[in-house]
Amino acid sequence: MSTATTEAVRFLPFHTPLIEQEDVDAVAEVVKSGWLTSGPKVEEFEKRFARYLGARHAVAVNSCTAALHLALEAIGLSEGDEVLLPTLTFTATAEVVTYFRAKPVLVDSEPCYFNLDCDQMETHITRRTRAIIPVHLAGHPCEMSHILEFARQRGFHVIEDAAHAFPAKYHDRFVGTLSPLTAFSFYATKTLTTGEGGMVTTDDDAFASRIRTMRLHGMSRDAWKRYSSEGTWRYEVVEAGYKYNLTDMQAALGLAQLAKTDRMLQKRAQIAQFYTEGLKDCAAFCLPRISPSVQHAWHLYVILVRPESLTISRDKLIEELRHRGIGTAVHFIPLHLHPYYQRNWSYCNGQFPVAERYFNRCLSLPLYPAMTLEDAERVVDSLHDIAYKFRA
Repeated sequence: MSTATTEAVRFLPFHTPLIEQEDVDAVAEVVKSGWLTSGPKVEEFEKRFARYLGARHAVAVNSCTAALHLALEAIGLSEGDEVLLPTLTFTATAEVVTYFRAKPVLVDSEPCYFNLDCDQMETHITRRTRAIIPVHLAGHPCEMSHILEFARQRGFHVIEDAAHAFPAKYHDRFVGTLSPLTAFSFYATKTLTTGEGGMVTTDDDAFASRIRTMRLHGMSRDAWKRYSSEGTWRYEVVEAGYKYNLTDMQAALGLAQLAKTDRMLQKRAQIAQFYTEGLKDCAAFCLPRISPSVQHAWHLYVILVRPESLTISRDKLIEELRHRGIGTAVHFIPLHLHPYYQRNWSYCNGQFPVAERYFNRCLSLPLYPAMTLEDAERVVDSLHDIAYKFRA
């Protein structure tokens, strides 16, 4: 088989993390040190992450789900409370609300960037509303000025779900410095990975202290030092907390990833621009729009199928790309379409039309720093070929 043929059938995954020698060396150093769980590397990661964004505090945890849970715990969410959040998100955003026997109140998407529709929030508030969780879909920040003012006037808390949004900016300020509490994800597919992991950023000393305590069994902070030369065996349990701590092995990888954040963003933005230039004249697809007031994190590059221009559905398009050796993904199935949310909260099909139309048409293309422009060209050429083959 020729090299050209082999290259043609090589599978291009939807995502693969950029793991280089410095990442491997950083983790290996921790393994050799003998200190594997939460310790000095976690502290260092927190400090450097906070410094990068310009936040006062960064508290590392083992997932973005944990970060959201602890943020809601810090604001004192209680049974019967309600939290506004977009239906177009991953289930974790709403799932954590149910941990408190509170209600996730779903809101439709706005039709431009497909984030939380600020204009519809008013119709969903009740006397039980306590908080808003905006989600920066794909890495494009929400209209935070509107959301923060809306919340301030009504006394609501704002907790940003920034799982897609590192390092995004809104009006030249990093996401993570806009609201009292912001949750980040370091899952394997994210723009910075620790394998699994998350972070809460805040400028509020009380929130930071509470989250640090609750992430590790409700023990007094720095209890991890009881096994180090500078610690003591005595600790105090001040609350019934959780097991949400990050490990030093994960933090070491996070530090290595953080050091190349800007380089990775530049590469993702380059691939995104290549897609935009290569697909702008293809009538079969709508391309993502970007507000001039933001810096997109480019976690995802999402195209929308124009059903009037193709004889195949989005699902069939996914199959056609897979046959050509190209992996894709869909972000997300709106929450109100899932059985759990319909069964427990009486949501139903057709309730949030903008999010549903988006879901039926959306497709996330491969986008990650390890991609080459040749990889991106292969995606663009395949989409043009499919659009021509199945033109309406």
